Amino acid sequence: MAPEVVLLRAVSGNLEGVAEIISQSDRRALEVAVSALKAGELVVYPTDTVYGLGAAAGNEDAVRRLFAAKGRSPSKAVPLLVADALMATWVAEVTPVAHNLMSALWPGALTIVMRRLDSYHSVALADGDTVALREPGHEFALGMIAAVGEPVVGTSANRSAGRAAVSAAEAAFQFGDMVALAVDGGRMTGVESTVIDITREGGPMIVREGAVTQEEIERVLGRTLGTDKERKEAGE
Repeated sequence: MAPEVVLLRAVSGNLEGVAEIISQSDRRALEVAVSALKAGELVVYPTDTVYGLGAAAGNEDAVRRLFAAKGRSPSKAVPLLVADALMATWVAEVTPVAHNLMSALWPGALTIVMRRLDSYHSVALADGDTVALREPGHEFALGMIAAVGEPVVGTSANRSAGRAAVSAAEAAFQFGDMVALAVDGGRMTGVESTVIDITREGGPMIVREGAVTQEEIERVLGRTLGTDKERKEAGE
């Protein structure tokens, strides 16, 4: 456990077997969260949608423990959060379509599935050739990712098939001591991000509806989009 988290446990008096909870307004919060992630710990953190369960994406052991904590198969990739559009270029092929979406709707509640760069590898991506990226519209999350210096896993803080946590306490009690720290940013909206896949041969496709509307995306791209749901209903 990161030394900063050990110190926090010593002075906070939190329950044993439950992740330490620290308010994002605490001047120590960012330093403690960043130190924990760099030390390979799992951290629950606030975003502009729901609470995220994070690990440094380049830390293979930490990401494997994240999959285990969620009860999620390592064969199912998880999204990554980036601090800005430049960090996205370290990970993915940023096409003109991606650039337009990022410029108009990042930071915000839009996850974009792009082609992974051949040079980038993370077990979070389950050996796939695509990566789902988002720049969250949340000051603490952005500062944390920037300070870690690499993408952070951005999966929702809940056990697989469970309801996404909208409070730090809810997430902390779900994961117990599998998570070192939970940063409390208040109650989240509970509306997850919209996911758009821009790698498909037929053009961009909304694969999960969420906080950003189809109409907003269509205005940016200047075209009508389909959704996975509509395609399945049409029998494609």
